[in-house]
Amino acid sequence: MASEKHFKYIILGGGVSAGYAAREFAKQGVKPGELAIISKEAVAPYERPALSKGYLFPQNAARLPGFHVCVGSGGQRLLPEWYSETGIELILSTEIVKADLASKTLSSATGATFTYEILLIATGSSVIKLTDFGTQGANSNNILYLREIDDADKLVAAIQAKKGGKAVVVGGGYIGLELSAVLKINDFDVTMVFPEPWCMPRLFTADIAAFYEGYYTNKGVKIVKGTIAVGFDADANGDVTAVKLKDGTVLEADIVVVGVGGRPLTTLFKGQVAEEKGGIKTDAFFETSVPGVYAVGDVATFPLKMYNELRRVEHVDHSRKSAEQAVKAIKGKESGESVAEYDYLPYFYSRSFDLAWQFYGDNVGDAILFGDSDPSSAKPKFGSYWIKDSKVLGAFLEGGTADEVKAIAKVAKAQPPVADIEELKKEGLQFASKI
Repeated sequence: MASEKHFKYIILGGGVSAGYAAREFAKQGVKPGELAIISKEAVAPYERPALSKGYLFPQNAARLPGFHVCVGSGGQRLLPEWYSETGIELILSTEIVKADLASKTLSSATGATFTYEILLIATGSSVIKLTDFGTQGANSNNILYLREIDDADKLVAAIQAKKGGKAVVVGGGYIGLELSAVLKINDFDVTMVFPEPWCMPRLFTADIAAFYEGYYTNKGVKIVKGTIAVGFDADANGDVTAVKLKDGTVLEADIVVVGVGGRPLTTLFKGQVAEEKGGIKTDAFFETSVPGVYAVGDVATFPLKMYNELRRVEHVDHSRKSAEQAVKAIKGKESGESVAEYDYLPYFYSRSFDLAWQFYGDNVGDAILFGDSDPSSAKPKFGSYWIKDSKVLGAFLEGGTADEVKAIAKVAKAQPPVADIEELKKEGLQFASKI
């Protein structure tokens, strides 16, 4: 007979949000046996950004238990034993295949049932695969993706097996840029391919992108823009040997890494809960249209108070903060204490080679570039402000110190008026430091 277990609270998903939610539950006071985390991964929650950076380094690579949550934000590292000591049940390697919100029941692939009083949906995103589009040869060996630690292990094995070989990276976003850098550091011959006119088009302006493309080119990464992969050749063993592009180019490849985006994992809840903008619609406390059901991280479409609009945000910073907010709201409801509405300042960052950038706010309006954005400079340092209706709405900085990064965050939050654009260009970072 299949087992049935009951918990007061269930967190569905075992990523960053789940770990930060567990820490917040412990902080707010949770009794042993009240809380369970159900995850399809085999390990306790960890800081996912490590997978595209430190995990793939040729020397001193990051490994678990080193990057379990909450080390990514300077917090305590929650080892698997922390959960048992706290009385939180970690139910790993368990895939939930059915969720019935009306009867508050979750069913696993092996037929186990879990019931709850309060559900926190933290399922995150799944990676978009080229096989989803039926791309010819896309199921060849060594065509790899990166989302979970299993994917990273496959990539590590391929890097070791194909030492010094040729790598093609499909996609020009976060994963594309971070993995092109890390493959180059691993001594691969690297070519990046993406269809847009420049890299990171959802955030970067042409000017910002020109710096990163120039820097990568100087590091020996080849960049092919304005085309897509339409097929793959493989040898008799089924190992990939070449990438065929739409423009007719054929690139030799020992490894292909694909980073073309993710999809929020909301399928289990279709038709049971209000959705908007590709996610599950929530209020400012991350409660959904179904009372007692909350959604956080990648899957939540929530009110972004600063801009008075509903938005879905895919980034680790929001995964952490939304999880904490939902737990505060759950516990606040129980104790009758009021909790402030979520007031999020959008924040994105990335690191690759010797570079590190941060962005705060909204990239709308006219972008004003300042500083030294010459990719061949010994220590490049530059930024951009986004101006709309004579106010600064967004701020970007490459190569900034911790204090300078704090300063641009303040600017994006305060939205100061700008009288003279030319003066702002001249002032650059000084403008931020005055806020």
